[in-house]
Amino acid sequence: MLDLAPIQALYARAAERSAWARERLGRPLTLAEKILSNHLDAAGEGFPERRQSYADLRPDRVAMQDATAQMAILQFMQAKLDRVAVPSTVHCDHLIQARVGADTDLAAAEETNSEVYRFLHSASQKYGIGFWKPGAGIIHQVVLENYAFPGGMMIGTDSHTPNAGGLGMVAVGVGGADAVDVMAGLPWNVRWPGAIAVHLTGELSGWASAKDVILAVAGQLTVKGGTGAIVEYIGPGARTISCTGKGTITNMGAELGATCSVFPFDEAMAAYLESTERSAVAALAREHAAELAPDPEVEQDPEKYYDQVLHIDLSTLEPHVVGPHSPDRARPISALAAEVAAEGWPEELSAALIGSCTNSSYQDLDRAAEIAEQAAAHGVKARTQFLVTPGSTQVFRTVERDGQAASFEKAGGTVMANACGPCIGQWHREDDTSGRSNSIISSFNRNFPGRNDGNAETLSFIASPEIVLALAVGGKLSFNPLTDPVEGEGGESFHLTAPVGRALPEAGFVIDRGGLVEPAADGSGVSVDIDPASDRLQVLEPFDPREEEQFQKMPLLLKAKGKCTTDHISPAGPWLKFRGHLENISRNMFLGAINAFSDARGEGTDQLDGAVKPFWEAARNYRDSGHFWVAVGDENYGEGSSREHAAMSPRFMGAGAVIARSFARIAETNLKKQAVLPLRFQDSGDYEKIEETDRITILDLPSLAPGTPIDVVLHHQDGTEDRITCTHTLSHEQIDWFWAGAALNAMRAEMG
Repeated sequence: MLDLAPIQALYARAAERSAWARERLGRPLTLAEKILSNHLDAAGEGFPERRQSYADLRPDRVAMQDATAQMAILQFMQAKLDRVAVPSTVHCDHLIQARVGADTDLAAAEETNSEVYRFLHSASQKYGIGFWKPGAGIIHQVVLENYAFPGGMMIGTDSHTPNAGGLGMVAVGVGGADAVDVMAGLPWNVRWPGAIAVHLTGELSGWASAKDVILAVAGQLTVKGGTGAIVEYIGPGARTISCTGKGTITNMGAELGATCSVFPFDEAMAAYLESTERSAVAALAREHAAELAPDPEVEQDPEKYYDQVLHIDLSTLEPHVVGPHSPDRARPISALAAEVAAEGWPEELSAALIGSCTNSSYQDLDRAAEIAEQAAAHGVKARTQFLVTPGSTQVFRTVERDGQAASFEKAGGTVMANACGPCIGQWHREDDTSGRSNSIISSFNRNFPGRNDGNAETLSFIASPEIVLALAVGGKLSFNPLTDPVEGEGGESFHLTAPVGRALPEAGFVIDRGGLVEPAADGSGVSVDIDPASDRLQVLEPFDPREEEQFQKMPLLLKAKGKCTTDHISPAGPWLKFRGHLENISRNMFLGAINAFSDARGEGTDQLDGAVKPFWEAARNYRDSGHFWVAVGDENYGEGSSREHAAMSPRFMGAGAVIARSFARIAETNLKKQAVLPLRFQDSGDYEKIEETDRITILDLPSLAPGTPIDVVLHHQDGTEDRITCTHTLSHEQIDWFWAGAALNAMRAEMG
């Protein structure tokens, strides 16, 4: 499992690295600056500048979930290496569909996805990767239980990798190509992040929970307010939150666009490490605690050291509910009923769902189970469909032993497999809501239209597990458990009382690592299992190098209106089964995007034949006719998950560039990795100049250089032209990726 020697070595050099960084900066250090400095590939004379400099870092490990691991491993295979250079794991959590219940759904998944699981298992054995079998748990919960440690650095091919920040780790979600670099032994090249602090005072009480901290922060910072920054939670209030509560907060920091979020080491983390059989790590962390927290002066005067500081008094924090359609549409629960009435949202709840990687800890389920028991004492069950997805086998076995699982069943709940399920669209709803407006509430992290059940008319709201269960008992979106009574079985009224919940099980966790298959000591004799005739797995072929003439008079494929998240660009749900087959999954490209010229979803006019068709079909026609094309986005293009298919599919289908008002961090990096130019309108108003039949030329590409704007010509159908200026964030190395045709091509050339 977790090797202590690298942690000892990391801690041993931490004080020296911090002293070097303080000398270069001439000031005390934030926590992130300490951790990043300790992972610099080379500590040179200068110190990286926030949001400006690119730096090479050496993460301690890589984590991949089964959906994204397929493409990451397929890319790693192109590197022709024998073994990964850093500890890496694959977690089979995304491909299990929630339908009936844990056992039935797991058996169905193992049968349906057998060839994918064989591929991932065989590749893991060959290349020295730990393999967590289906049903073992959700990647982020399993990582927290087994691999995360204070002061470490990890990258993961899932946007909620920052969950490990709850254990004091700088853990960053990336695309598969970034993971390949690190697994191949190369440093991870990244722009040095900005610094945002959330200063916490007071202590949570009553119905308020850790979930409400991040929901309130999302309401203040919005879905792009954290872009390019690490968010640190500091102050005396931070030390009052449990380790898994911290994980909830850092997990959902992905919804701020943040690089990651992190808490300083404290006794809550030590207690969690000890309870998960990592007492030696806890002892080491206590010994080096000064290097696992910001310098004292930083916490005392945060405005002096961070780019932005938010202040939250936990003692006055009210439970929040966010939604629909965006995780930053936040309000305290006391304001929800009036908004439901004013907006005309369906008041009756059609489903309530708790769990997911964000809120499936022991404490989460214990607090929710208290609500279930209160309702059962009055003969009341959930008045809507109620599903529970535990985060891991360890959590499930523990709540099974301690009775919380029975409490949920008593309340009418169905316990699903230890997997992502409805949170990522892997939910087969038995009630047919297709095309019908309905309201659901969950303890998940994202609520984009269609994300959970494929129905864009479903209004998805997010709250803490205990609030979700309370609303399930009340049956209405407008129910406020802090003030409203519930009608009992005999007609009498009663009020739910705030749950207490235990941070850790009194009898300890039921430790269960039976789902882990350790890698073979020597994988040279293992063959990677890919059927050449498979429609789910496809060996990758390298992309061709770029040439300047390809970027002349490119047809506009899409001008997206409003949000264009990764769920819009490369939807999940039924498409998850094609994550290892680039050609097949590319047929979902932009199916969720809204056409700015027609308001139609997923389709537009093909300039070559004048027909209205799905965007992917038009793109294929352009590509096969020898034309690269351009997509245009609005603000925060690519918001959401780390799925690099949102970049690889456009590249495969012939994308030359994406021009947007702004980009989400991972999406922009993924485009760079695949040699698709991510350009920003220098004047955001130029978005309005894009016409449906435009051809687009990118000028003077041979002069492409870091920090230098680039001109773009819009050739309109009537013969007129507009010349606009775009900016970019490409480094010298990333420009090399572009001309090579992909970062992988450049890597292969570098490694010989």
